Amino acid sequence: MASCFFLLKQFPDVLVYLSSIKPYFTNDETFLYLYGVTSAATANYKDAEEALTAITNDKIRAEYSYVSWLVRTHIMTRHAKKAWDLYLKMDTNAESFLVLQLIANDCYKIGAFYYAVKAFDVLERLDTAPEYVEGLRGACAGVLQQCAAGKEPSESLGDAIRILEASARTHMEGGRQQFAQQNERIVTVMRGYAKNMKKK
Repeated sequence: MASCFFLLKQFPDVLVYLSSIKPYFTNDETFLYLYGVTSAATANYKDAEEALTAITNDKIRAEYSYVSWLVRTHIMTRHAKKAWDLYLKMDTNAESFLVLQLIANDCYKIGAFYYAVKAFDVLERLDTAPEYVEGLRGACAGVLQQCAAGKEPSESLGDAIRILEASARTHMEGGRQQFAQQNERIVTVMRGYAKNMKKK
């Protein structure tokens, strides 16, 4: 029955079945994978992260679906660095690009702006689509806001400034002056804040 509900994507129902048999399958990696995915799909990210990180089978760990669900659970449990580290270990291919998009958007969504900056930076270098350009700017503004609130170290602001400056140069060289000018305005504000921080 759980398999039927899983295929129908009725994950709350799947979770009822899997939770009832969980004590009997604590070492079964296929069960852990299904339980982890189901938990993540029902926003039980802590349980999902625990189940997915317990998997040691290299074949399962190499699957895109495993990696993407693990990345999402790491981000949603406020472990964005672990998600970024997973991406860095991947080969460059279409799947790593999808994982990068997932990191950028999920980190932005939960306010892990520093790792959103890193992800949008790579995405923008691969494809100058407006959503990546705007995502990078928004994430940089988020890093500034978090530094101002004392929730992010000042080094993160320096990294965000350098990334946005590099983006502005790339846009200028590519003939996209409007993008470059918008980035430069944001950099000016960020540098002004960084300068005021040093005076304190």
